[in-house]
Amino acid sequence: MDINQVAVLAIFFATIAALIISDKRPSSVFAASTLGLMLSGQISFSDVANNLTNEGLLTLILLLLVSTAVDKTSLIKNLGRKLITASFKASYWRLFGLTFASSAMLNNTAVVASMIAPISQNQHHPASRLLIPLSYSAILGGTVTLIGTSTNLIVDSFLIEQGHPGFQFWDFTLYGLIAGLSCGLLMFLLTPILPKIETRKGKFQYYFIEAEVVADSELIGKTVEQNHLRNLPELFLVEVIRDGQLISPVTPDLMIQEQDKLIFSGNIKNVDSLSHIKGLELFAETDGLLRDNLTEVIISNRAPIIGKTLKAVGFRALFDAAVVAIRRDGEQLSGKLGEIKLQAGDFLLLATGQDFETRHNLTKNFFILSEQKISTRLNKIQETVTLGGFLLTILLAATSVIGLATGLLFFMAVLIVFGVISNSEMKRNIPINLVIVIVGALSLASALQASGVIDLITGSLKPYLSDSSPFIALLVVYGLTLLLTELVTNNAAAALMFPFAYGVVQMLGVPLMPFALAVAFAASASFLSPYGYQTNLLAFNAANYKFKHFIHFGWPVSLLYSSIVLGLLKYTYDL
Repeated sequence: MDINQVAVLAIFFATIAALIISDKRPSSVFAASTLGLMLSGQISFSDVANNLTNEGLLTLILLLLVSTAVDKTSLIKNLGRKLITASFKASYWRLFGLTFASSAMLNNTAVVASMIAPISQNQHHPASRLLIPLSYSAILGGTVTLIGTSTNLIVDSFLIEQGHPGFQFWDFTLYGLIAGLSCGLLMFLLTPILPKIETRKGKFQYYFIEAEVVADSELIGKTVEQNHLRNLPELFLVEVIRDGQLISPVTPDLMIQEQDKLIFSGNIKNVDSLSHIKGLELFAETDGLLRDNLTEVIISNRAPIIGKTLKAVGFRALFDAAVVAIRRDGEQLSGKLGEIKLQAGDFLLLATGQDFETRHNLTKNFFILSEQKISTRLNKIQETVTLGGFLLTILLAATSVIGLATGLLFFMAVLIVFGVISNSEMKRNIPINLVIVIVGALSLASALQASGVIDLITGSLKPYLSDSSPFIALLVVYGLTLLLTELVTNNAAAALMFPFAYGVVQMLGVPLMPFALAVAFAASASFLSPYGYQTNLLAFNAANYKFKHFIHFGWPVSLLYSSIVLGLLKYTYDL
């Protein structure tokens, strides 16, 4: 073993150790390993630059950017609101079906993030009996197609780096569907062992928000329960104002009528959940000012508007702004938003017009605190373009009419033209940390191969594997990847194990595809730890789970999933 091999091995094991025992982000660890490889002369700057332009990596970036646009549509939000019913069986299968299907086409982490809040707030079942199944359903759904999880695209990027054409869109589908549906049934049978834990309350300031039921609303003629208004993320229906009369408390069987004023209390960042309900208009929407930036102000102690209502002062004309929500510390507000008498110290969230910042009366009335970012509802044309364009792009890629990266690139251009996503949003949503992980892993893989470390390792294993069947080698690759994904993260596990799998393939002279699939499926099989997969971490943080809950519920799922995947790989590739 020469000095270059020692240096590369040292950096490789240091990377794994740092991922396991340190609290640093994987992106920081891989950035450090890349710098270490460059400083020791194992790779050059041009090698790193080439990895940045890897087709699989660029495809992943485009897919994540497109996913943020699809997440703006009302589809997932409205389905999530209607997900949970009084029947646990119906709620579970609705949850599994929606999560599994949507995760096959959308980024599964984004799907889970969208559904956690309505599940946590449901009035029927402990969220702790549904959040782990939610995460595992997303993991399983992500394995059905090439684009379901970033793990698949990372392995695809390594295949392309080795001169392989890469995965086809449906290469994962047979294994993912059979394993996913089987594990979905097993999870349902296992749900009684999940704990019943009181959901942790979110830490946010409660704002007072008003919305009006307009003529064409889908809410009219149905009860609060039937409209699922109790399942909104971190928003609570506290009052209804009808014909000038205040209805409080609001009962589940209250029938919603046209022109009802619905008064909510909760997290203003989730106000877009109200915007996505057909026929429900926010107070600021009627002024045409509601955008994705809200300005938070506090009323000063010498403000002329103190003691007056929004309606009385003509707030819209006075400041070129509309009030989206009000917060008053130490007091529960009640009644119509426009008829609340303003006080010094009230917090207002304002949707502002073009002239807001030029008004000379701002400093007399407000201290401007900050901007709040919210998602605003797409119009019908934007919704149609976003959902229809996404499905068309996937269909064209799945049928090999055009490449996935090419289709996503043109679709991104369409989204920009129709105003669904802006240039600033694109910059904000580029997954820098994930890019660093992939580029670092590609660089480490290049160093392992160029220095001869892979040949050295596979040569030492040759006496043990050469006389055995290729399936034994596949088991070893799968098992090591599975172990690593529980210790580090799914993306890091896939990136670190592919070079080893590729070396085994070269040594044995067997097809590469089953080993690449084994790495991808094993890296996604994080069912034993809350830290191995992003969706698990989201569920873990949303409830007071303990580590043991994931182990107790996850080990049968992991065993069944692995058995099915390995069995199918052996059968389809005759290993």
